Amino acid sequence: MKTLVIIPAFNEAANIENLTKELISFGYDYLIINDGSTDETAEILRKNSYSFLDLKENVGIAGVTKVGFRYAYENGFDGAIVIDGDGQHPPGYIHALLNEVAAGSDYVVGSRFVTEKKPLTPRMLGSRLLCLLIRLKTGVKVTDPTSGMRAMGKRVLADFAENMNFIAEPDALCYVLRKGYKVREIQVEMKEREGGVSYFANPFKSVRYMVNVILSILFVQW
Repeated sequence: MKTLVIIPAFNEAANIENLTKELISFGYDYLIINDGSTDETAEILRKNSYSFLDLKENVGIAGVTKVGFRYAYENGFDGAIVIDGDGQHPPGYIHALLNEVAAGSDYVVGSRFVTEKKPLTPRMLGSRLLCLLIRLKTGVKVTDPTSGMRAMGKRVLADFAENMNFIAEPDALCYVLRKGYKVREIQVEMKEREGGVSYFANPFKSVRYMVNVILSILFVQW
């Protein structure tokens, strides 16, 4: 299966080089999408002649991933997998997600909590709320709705390339479940961010994210 690894990157100068070197060692086709970074991310990508698209303005995770999905679909890829540019998604797990797609799943999420217990932190309370809303909307129990590590086959790739209207990972997950795609979660171990600042470090951005995603799950997704 010809698969493209899509890597959104916003201000990931501290992480993107090590991540890409590890990814290249596995031999995957990849595309880094620089989302209007204001640090040295673009310079690092050019210096190393990595495969990348350079967006001049920050469009956010939904816009970046749709660019990646359209690129993959229009260039004849059979599927795609998204991993974050902060290095928290080890490339060594990519084959496990792709194996599930090859075995017949349409959409596979790398979850931290299939076999591990979810901690009772404020952020994980938000994750539990999203799990509840998705279960109420779809009837399906999920464990890690905010995971950015997700693989998809050609049907979902085509759907996302043409019809995607998601804010982030949780409402995308709700969408594929509502449409009846075969969805699977598999256990992965994620790393801590080694450098840079997470989007969720800003509490106001975290609250805005939660409100927007909840509204999308409840009122937008088919």
